[in-house]
Amino acid sequence: MTYGITGNPTKEAVWTPIAALTRWLYRKGLPFRLHRTIADGLCSRGKCDEAFAAEFATDDPADGVDVLLSFGGDGSLLRSAHLIGDRGVPILGVNAGRLGFLSVVEIGEVEEAVQALEAGAYRVEDRAALMLEIEGAEPRLPRWALNDIVIDKTGTASMIAIEAEVDGKPLNTYWADGLIVATPTGATAYSLSVGGPILTPGSGVVVVTPIAPHTLTARPIVLHDSVEIALRVTTRGHPYVLAVDGISAVVEASDVTLRVRRAPHKVRLVQFAERDYFSTIREKLMWGQGAVFEVDGEDE
Repeated sequence: MTYGITGNPTKEAVWTPIAALTRWLYRKGLPFRLHRTIADGLCSRGKCDEAFAAEFATDDPADGVDVLLSFGGDGSLLRSAHLIGDRGVPILGVNAGRLGFLSVVEIGEVEEAVQALEAGAYRVEDRAALMLEIEGAEPRLPRWALNDIVIDKTGTASMIAIEAEVDGKPLNTYWADGLIVATPTGATAYSLSVGGPILTPGSGVVVVTPIAPHTLTARPIVLHDSVEIALRVTTRGHPYVLAVDGISAVVEASDVTLRVRRAPHKVRLVQFAERDYFSTIREKLMWGQGAVFEVDGEDE
């Protein structure tokens, strides 16, 4: 297999493991490509020479590879997914961050993970994405999301009003700090932090979650992912932030309509047999941990 290697260059924790991996791959005769920003970072830290970087560096580490290794956290994996686009290259997330719902391999396990890939002991899981169409403005943003599409108020502005329609039928006008439309993959991100439900991958749904709604009865709603959701901020004179997988821009224009529907492509994530979604949830959210029961004076 040919491996692409990318990651978050702002995380110091990635440099030594990436350098060790490249040396290991080279010794094993396994072909690989380094994202140029990563190759430059290795050289600047004295972890490779210019000849090495020139041989393996590329501006597109997903071009012609079988698997893209993404070092960092979930944000790094999202950036890797946008780097790949609709080309279908599987991504293996290597966690150098804190929580890491999407990154299934810890940074010290990457060589064992590559051995499993070489042995075929893995599976590829297809994750649904959302497509975004913007009418009335042209912010410089991606037009699809693996995690979520978020409308958020700016600065100290008061709440904004967001009209939501589903397949042309009114759903609600949300008076809130904002609104999140999340995939099952993104359900454990921003949406979860503001009270949204956990959705299992492959469930074929999206969740619309208000952020700090004025009305307590405005609750998250789960919709089938075949629908089209139309959103409009109707509060005049209030610019708002539009974020797509964490990449944001301020929208100042009025009469803007956002249309969200299921994207035509999937994002492919590498998974291993010993890890499943529920084990990830138990580990990352620490379910079942920390409870101590006292029975007859003894801890159980």
